[in-house]
Amino acid sequence: MADDAVLYRSADTIGLITLNRPDNRNSMTAELLDGFAAAVATARADRNLRCVVITGAGSCFSAGADFKAEIQRGDSRLPHERSFAMYEPFLSVLDVEVPVIAACNGHTVGGGLGLALVCDLRIGSRDAKFGANFARLGLSPGMAISYLLPRVVGPARAAELLFTGRLVRGDEAERIGLLGEATPAEDVLPRAMELAATIAAAAPIAIRMTKRSLYRGLGWDPRAAAEQEAFAQAITIATDDLREGIAALLEKREPRFHGR
Repeated sequence: MADDAVLYRSADTIGLITLNRPDNRNSMTAELLDGFAAAVATARADRNLRCVVITGAGSCFSAGADFKAEIQRGDSRLPHERSFAMYEPFLSVLDVEVPVIAACNGHTVGGGLGLALVCDLRIGSRDAKFGANFARLGLSPGMAISYLLPRVVGPARAAELLFTGRLVRGDEAERIGLLGEATPAEDVLPRAMELAATIAAAAPIAIRMTKRSLYRGLGWDPRAAAEQEAFAQAITIATDDLREGIAALLEKREPRFHGR
Protein backbone atom coordinates (compact mmCIF):
# COMPACT_ATOMS: atom_id res chain seq x y z
CA MET A 1 0.00 0.00 0.00
CA ALA A 2 1.14 3.53 -0.73
CA ASP A 3 0.91 4.59 2.94
CA ASP A 4 3.14 1.78 4.22
CA ALA A 5 6.31 2.96 5.97
CA VAL A 6 8.28 0.35 4.02
CA LEU A 7 7.36 -0.99 0.59
CA TYR A 8 8.31 -4.40 -0.78
CA ARG A 9 7.97 -5.84 -4.24
CA SER A 10 9.71 -8.52 -6.24
CA ALA A 11 10.06 -9.27 -9.93
CA ASP A 12 12.39 -11.42 -12.02
CA THR A 13 14.05 -12.94 -8.92
CA ILE A 14 14.97 -9.51 -7.51
CA GLY A 15 13.41 -8.07 -4.37
CA LEU A 16 13.16 -4.32 -3.75
CA ILE A 17 12.73 -2.86 -0.26
CA THR A 18 11.95 0.88 -0.15
CA LEU A 19 12.03 3.00 3.00
CA ASN A 20 8.92 5.08 2.47
CA ARG A 21 8.88 8.00 4.87
CA PRO A 22 10.52 10.73 2.75
CA ASP A 23 8.84 13.50 4.77
CA ASN A 24 10.82 12.30 7.82
CA ARG A 25 14.03 11.52 5.90
CA ASN A 26 13.32 7.79 6.26
CA SER A 27 14.35 8.04 9.92
CA MET A 28 14.25 5.07 12.26
CA THR A 29 10.75 5.51 13.65
CA ALA A 30 8.96 2.55 15.22
CA GLU A 31 6.68 2.12 12.21
CA LEU A 32 9.56 2.19 9.74
CA LEU A 33 11.63 -0.29 11.76
CA ASP A 34 8.71 -2.68 12.15
CA GLY A 35 7.89 -2.38 8.45
CA PHE A 36 11.50 -3.00 7.53
CA ALA A 37 11.72 -6.14 9.67
CA ALA A 38 8.56 -7.45 8.00
CA ALA A 39 9.91 -6.71 4.51
CA VAL A 40 13.18 -8.51 5.23
CA ALA A 41 11.26 -11.50 6.59
CA THR A 42 9.21 -11.61 3.39
CA ALA A 43 12.35 -11.48 1.27
CA ARG A 44 14.02 -14.23 3.28
CA ALA A 45 10.98 -16.47 2.86
CA ASP A 46 11.02 -16.13 -0.94
CA ARG A 47 13.31 -18.91 -2.14
CA ASN A 48 13.05 -17.65 -5.71
CA LEU A 49 14.93 -14.44 -4.96
CA ARG A 50 18.52 -14.14 -6.16
CA CYS A 51 19.26 -10.58 -5.06
CA VAL A 52 17.70 -7.85 -2.88
CA VAL A 53 17.99 -4.08 -3.36
CA ILE A 54 17.29 -1.60 -0.54
CA THR A 55 16.61 2.07 -1.28
CA GLY A 56 14.79 5.09 0.12
CA ALA A 57 11.97 7.26 -1.17
CA GLY A 58 12.68 10.96 -1.64
CA SER A 59 16.02 12.67 -1.17
CA CYS A 60 17.33 10.52 1.72
CA PHE A 61 18.32 6.88 1.93
CA SER A 62 18.02 7.18 5.71
CA ALA A 63 19.05 9.90 8.14
CA GLY A 64 19.23 7.39 11.00
CA ALA A 65 17.54 8.03 14.34
CA ASP A 66 14.62 10.41 14.64
CA PHE A 67 15.91 12.79 17.30
CA LYS A 68 12.49 14.36 17.71
CA ALA A 69 11.32 11.03 19.13
CA GLU A 70 12.65 8.19 21.27
CA ILE A 71 16.06 6.87 20.19
CA GLN A 72 15.77 3.59 22.08
CA ARG A 73 13.13 0.88 21.87
CA GLY A 74 11.25 -1.06 24.56
CA ASP A 75 10.02 0.13 27.96
CA SER A 76 10.99 -2.75 30.22
CA ARG A 77 14.46 -3.59 28.93
CA LEU A 78 17.85 -2.66 30.37
CA PRO A 79 19.37 0.48 28.79
CA HIS A 80 21.83 -1.39 26.58
CA GLU A 81 19.08 -3.77 25.45
CA ARG A 82 16.92 -0.83 24.46
CA SER A 83 19.81 0.61 22.44
CA PHE A 84 20.40 -2.70 20.65
CA ALA A 85 16.68 -3.08 19.96
CA MET A 86 16.78 0.17 17.98
CA TYR A 87 19.15 -1.38 15.44
CA GLU A 88 17.90 -4.97 15.44
CA PRO A 89 15.48 -4.57 12.49
CA PHE A 90 18.21 -3.12 10.24
CA LEU A 91 20.62 -5.84 11.42
CA SER A 92 18.18 -8.45 10.09
CA VAL A 93 19.72 -7.78 6.66
CA LEU A 94 22.60 -9.95 7.89
CA ASP A 95 20.26 -12.97 7.74
CA VAL A 96 19.47 -12.57 4.03
CA GLU A 97 21.25 -15.40 2.21
CA VAL A 98 21.35 -13.75 -1.22
CA PRO A 99 23.41 -10.63 -2.08
CA VAL A 100 21.96 -7.33 -0.86
CA ILE A 101 22.66 -4.01 -2.59
CA ALA A 102 22.18 -0.64 -0.89
CA ALA A 103 20.96 1.89 -3.45
CA CYS A 104 21.76 5.03 -1.47
CA ASN A 105 19.66 7.50 -3.42
CA GLY A 106 20.35 10.33 -0.96
CA HIS A 107 21.80 11.23 2.43
CA THR A 108 22.96 8.16 4.36
CA VAL A 109 23.81 9.08 7.94
CA GLY A 110 24.12 7.44 11.36
CA GLY A 111 21.95 4.34 11.53
CA GLY A 112 21.24 4.85 7.82
CA LEU A 113 24.95 4.39 7.17
CA GLY A 114 24.83 1.29 9.34
CA LEU A 115 22.06 -0.10 7.14
CA ALA A 116 24.16 0.53 4.04
CA LEU A 117 27.19 -1.11 5.67
CA VAL A 118 25.37 -4.37 6.47
CA CYS A 119 24.52 -4.67 2.79
CA ASP A 120 27.01 -6.49 0.58
CA LEU A 121 27.34 -3.76 -2.06
CA ARG A 122 26.70 -0.02 -2.07
CA ILE A 123 25.86 2.39 -4.89
CA GLY A 124 25.18 6.00 -3.96
CA SER A 125 24.46 9.50 -5.15
CA ARG A 126 27.46 11.71 -5.87
CA ASP A 127 25.77 14.65 -4.19
CA ALA A 128 24.53 12.85 -1.07
CA LYS A 129 26.22 12.99 2.32
CA PHE A 130 27.51 9.85 4.00
CA GLY A 131 28.85 9.37 7.48
CA ALA A 132 28.53 8.53 11.15
CA ASN A 133 28.08 11.82 12.99
CA PHE A 134 27.59 10.24 16.43
CA ALA A 135 30.49 12.17 18.00
CA ARG A 136 28.88 15.45 16.93
CA LEU A 137 25.79 14.43 18.87
CA GLY A 138 27.49 13.27 22.07
CA LEU A 139 26.59 9.69 21.29
CA SER A 140 28.64 6.51 20.97
CA PRO A 141 28.13 4.64 17.66
CA GLY A 142 25.61 1.84 17.32
CA MET A 143 24.61 -0.84 14.83
CA ALA A 144 28.18 -2.18 14.64
CA ILE A 145 29.38 0.91 12.73
CA SER A 146 32.65 1.00 14.71
CA TYR A 147 33.16 -2.63 13.58
CA LEU A 148 31.97 -2.35 10.00
CA LEU A 149 33.41 0.98 8.89
CA PRO A 150 37.12 0.14 9.45
CA ARG A 151 36.63 -3.12 7.57
CA VAL A 152 35.26 -1.18 4.60
CA VAL A 153 37.48 1.94 4.46
CA GLY A 154 40.43 0.95 6.69
CA PRO A 155 41.12 1.72 10.37
CA ALA A 156 42.77 5.14 9.95
CA ARG A 157 40.08 6.53 7.67
CA ALA A 158 37.35 5.08 9.88
CA ALA A 159 38.96 6.63 12.96
CA GLU A 160 39.02 10.06 11.33
CA LEU A 161 35.38 9.84 10.28
CA LEU A 162 34.19 8.49 13.64
CA PHE A 163 36.24 10.84 15.82
CA THR A 164 35.23 13.97 13.89
CA GLY A 165 31.71 12.98 12.85
CA ARG A 166 32.56 14.39 9.43
CA LEU A 167 30.18 13.65 6.57
CA VAL A 168 31.57 12.99 3.09
CA ARG A 169 29.94 13.50 -0.29
CA GLY A 170 29.33 10.60 -2.62
CA ASP A 171 32.37 11.19 -4.82
CA GLU A 172 34.67 11.03 -1.77
CA ALA A 173 32.74 8.03 -0.43
CA GLU A 174 33.53 6.24 -3.68
CA ARG A 175 37.18 7.29 -3.52
CA ILE A 176 37.68 5.86 -0.03
CA GLY A 177 35.78 2.65 -0.80
CA LEU A 178 32.65 3.38 1.21
CA LEU A 179 30.70 3.22 -2.03
CA GLY A 180 31.45 0.80 -4.80
CA GLU A 181 30.10 3.34 -7.25
CA ALA A 182 28.85 6.94 -7.12
CA THR A 183 26.39 8.13 -9.77
CA PRO A 184 23.93 10.99 -10.29
CA ALA A 185 21.03 10.60 -7.88
CA GLU A 186 18.56 9.64 -10.59
CA ASP A 187 20.83 6.81 -11.74
CA VAL A 188 21.38 5.17 -8.35
CA LEU A 189 18.40 2.81 -8.32
CA PRO A 190 18.59 1.92 -12.05
CA ARG A 191 22.30 1.12 -11.66
CA ALA A 192 21.60 -0.97 -8.55
CA MET A 193 18.86 -2.88 -10.36
CA GLU A 194 21.21 -3.44 -13.30
CA LEU A 195 23.84 -4.87 -10.94
CA ALA A 196 21.18 -6.98 -9.23
CA ALA A 197 20.14 -8.41 -12.61
CA THR A 198 23.76 -9.33 -13.35
CA ILE A 199 24.01 -11.12 -10.01
CA ALA A 200 20.65 -12.81 -10.55
CA ALA A 201 21.89 -14.20 -13.86
CA ALA A 202 24.67 -16.12 -12.08
CA ALA A 203 24.17 -19.59 -10.62
CA PRO A 204 21.99 -19.02 -7.52
CA ILE A 205 23.27 -21.88 -5.36
CA ALA A 206 26.86 -20.91 -6.10
CA ILE A 207 26.14 -17.29 -5.17
CA ARG A 208 24.57 -18.24 -1.84
CA MET A 209 27.49 -20.52 -0.99
CA THR A 210 29.99 -17.86 -2.07
CA LYS A 211 28.38 -15.25 0.18
CA ARG A 212 28.46 -17.66 3.09
CA SER A 213 32.13 -18.55 2.50
CA LEU A 214 33.12 -14.90 2.04
CA TYR A 215 31.84 -13.78 5.43
CA ARG A 216 32.84 -16.90 7.33
CA GLY A 217 36.37 -16.41 6.02
CA LEU A 218 36.36 -12.86 7.40
CA GLY A 219 35.15 -13.96 10.83
CA TRP A 220 32.20 -11.65 10.23
CA ASP A 221 30.06 -10.98 13.30
CA PRO A 222 28.47 -7.49 13.18
CA ARG A 223 25.58 -8.51 15.41
CA ALA A 224 27.91 -9.31 18.32
CA ALA A 225 29.70 -6.02 17.71
CA ALA A 226 26.38 -4.15 17.78
CA GLU A 227 25.50 -5.80 21.10
CA GLN A 228 28.84 -4.65 22.54
CA GLU A 229 28.37 -1.12 21.19
CA ALA A 230 24.97 -0.95 22.86
CA PHE A 231 26.58 -0.81 26.31
CA ALA A 232 28.65 2.26 25.38
CA GLN A 233 25.74 3.89 23.59
CA ALA A 234 23.49 3.43 26.62
CA ILE A 235 26.06 5.24 28.79
CA THR A 236 26.26 8.22 26.42
CA ILE A 237 22.48 8.43 26.13
CA ALA A 238 22.38 9.36 29.82
CA THR A 239 24.82 12.30 29.45
CA ASP A 240 24.28 16.04 29.27
CA ASP A 241 26.45 16.02 26.15
CA LEU A 242 23.84 14.01 24.27
CA ARG A 243 21.10 16.41 25.28
CA GLU A 244 23.25 19.29 24.08
CA GLY A 245 24.10 17.48 20.82
CA ILE A 246 20.45 16.83 20.00
CA ALA A 247 19.45 20.38 20.91
CA ALA A 248 22.20 21.77 18.68
CA LEU A 249 21.12 19.54 15.82
CA LEU A 250 17.49 20.59 16.06
CA GLU A 251 18.42 24.26 16.48
CA LYS A 252 20.92 24.06 13.59
CA ARG A 253 23.88 25.35 15.58
CA GLU A 254 27.28 24.09 16.72
CA PRO A 255 27.17 21.97 19.91
CA ARG A 256 28.99 23.01 23.10
CA PHE A 257 30.11 19.87 24.89
CA HIS A 258 31.37 19.82 28.49
CA GLY A 259 32.20 16.14 28.97
CA ARG A 260 29.45 15.31 31.39
